[in-house]
Amino acid sequence: MRPSTSETRAHPRHVGIVMDGNRRWARAAGHLDPRVGHRVGAEHLERFLGWCAGLGIEHVTAYVLSADNIRKRPEAEVANLLDLLATTIPRVLTRPDQPWRVHVSGDRSLLDERARRALAEAERATADRASHLTLAIAYDGRQDIVEGIRRSVALLDGRAPTVEEITAALPGGPVKEIDLVIRTSGEQRLSGFFPWQSVGAEIYSSERFWPAFSEADLAAALAFYADRRR
Repeated sequence: MRPSTSETRAHPRHVGIVMDGNRRWARAAGHLDPRVGHRVGAEHLERFLGWCAGLGIEHVTAYVLSADNIRKRPEAEVANLLDLLATTIPRVLTRPDQPWRVHVSGDRSLLDERARRALAEAERATADRASHLTLAIAYDGRQDIVEGIRRSVALLDGRAPTVEEITAALPGGPVKEIDLVIRTSGEQRLSGFFPWQSVGAEIYSSERFWPAFSEADLAAALAFYADRRR
């Protein structure tokens, strides 16, 4: 049997990143305010995307903020996260030198108006770019599947959808299937990270906290992927 495309590529076509450990990085660095870790982590996404672009990886999905975190974390911390969604992340991604088209997956009703407006503008401003970045914001993996099924059924006028049709109805760029999921901070669980799209993905756990995750750490993850798919 002929191997699949993802098995024969030097690098994964689509990389998922669970950006974990911002608060722990801040504490380890001597910062009493966890907002420092979130800000540095948001800014670090630009570096990670630059490394991916340099390697020819044109599809990235990043876990930014879960719906559960919005509901359960302290109000002040959530307010800071929403401020980053309204300022730092859109500013970084809409720069003219960025190749990434922004897609957002999640329940935007959980966000404040300022964050919703900024993310919508980032999607609009980057709509003609060739590479694809999906941001999981106010995201719930099970709800993502439910919404994909609902959208596909509506498009098919009630006919039962196929797996391919449900996949196509999910948010994100044209390549939905994730080949490699990287989670930082040493955690082993996926925490609901795109369960439909990552069903065939390799999972790589890095001990680094997200703000300290380096280009060498990405190379190690890619080497792991290549070894697993060899």
